[in-house]
Amino acid sequence: MKAITRLKAALVGQPLELPAVLLERFPELAEARWRRGGLFVRIGGWCLGTSSVAGITLWRTVWLAPGVHPRPHLLLHELRHVHQFGERWLFPLQYVWQSLRHGYRRNRFETDAEHFAHQRVDAVLAQLAPPSSSTSNPPAPWSSTPPPRS
Repeated sequence: MKAITRLKAALVGQPLELPAVLLERFPELAEARWRRGGLFVRIGGWCLGTSSVAGITLWRTVWLAPGVHPRPHLLLHELRHVHQFGERWLFPLQYVWQSLRHGYRRNRFETDAEHFAHQRVDAVLAQLAPPSSSTSNPPAPWSSTPPPRS
């Protein structure tokens, strides 16, 4: 029985529970199923000439490579791919076509996922940032110079 469990984990990975603090700050991450390890991260790496990729998405499931820390930017990038799978029935073929024509980095779906991740991380960071000094002490709505006496 243990051999079957190990074989299954090697092929499809193991379920991954994201840290609560990430789900609090980025509740949309709950839209995906998360797994760690498995064959898909290796296949993705082989396609790019490496042993593994940090993450790969197939429909609603995201696989992270073993040892990869679940950072917000990576998770949001992969979540955007979940959305792309849901938006386009032919997304897998379009993705491969884009990669063949333009390369991985200039693939429009990759640039879209990068943009999405940056926007979401920046939005959360802006909410967490302390107010700047100009907003904490707004200027007086009146002039500091008294009006002339008549």
